Amino acid sequence: MPSSELSTAPLGQPVPVWHPPRLPDHTAIEGRFCKLEPADPTRHSADLYAAQALDSQGEGWTYLPYGPFASEQDYRVWMKDNCLGPDPMFFAIVDARTGRAVGLASYLRITPSAGSIEIGHLYFSPLLQRQPAATEALFLLMDQAFALGYRRLEWKCNALNAASRSAAQRLGFQFEGIFRQATVVKGRNRDTAWFSIIDGEWPALRAAFLRWLAPANFDEKGRQRERLSALTVAALGRAPGGQTE
Repeated sequence: MPSSELSTAPLGQPVPVWHPPRLPDHTAIEGRFCKLEPADPTRHSADLYAAQALDSQGEGWTYLPYGPFASEQDYRVWMKDNCLGPDPMFFAIVDARTGRAVGLASYLRITPSAGSIEIGHLYFSPLLQRQPAATEALFLLMDQAFALGYRRLEWKCNALNAASRSAAQRLGFQFEGIFRQATVVKGRNRDTAWFSIIDGEWPALRAAFLRWLAPANFDEKGRQRERLSALTVAALGRAPGGQTE
């Protein structure tokens, strides 16, 4: 085709030096407040079930496609059936103070060819909720994903899950929209809210996380001095809700 007849349709920017990243290692990741360990039914099910039993109303399971579980044995069977594969890649969140597993998180929809990876299957027991370890656990997964060379980190949740949507925005994820009637969960329709962070945003966000996690950000009673949401908004120059200021 003569050059004069080449298409003038707009194209995305070239990505000349990017290569698909490798899969994450399913190995322990150390933090100050917590440690992420590959989920192991034998090692972690008793602690996790005991921690989850403190959620007497089962509210933590409302938007997950499984749970709550009637017994530790049921929970261990579920872990054996669901938590040992490469995708989702489950991690137990172990409290550094007690050495006990208090939550679960995973990578999923790991797609090296596209450079995309998602964080999900989050269950934070009452022992983990609103604790620095909860934020640090997510930071450790986020930081590893970008260090490996992933270009896009996703967060998806039920569009009705106000707590998860708020958490995504606090962490610096940008709202991308709603997939209507995306699936059926526990016999009910689920519209899915999509959020993302891309690699160009991560250096500023990483600095915000490190500032928030630093010992100087917590007083003698462990209360935060600066809010992470304020730091991530400032890092991205973005108004709450994901809009650019």
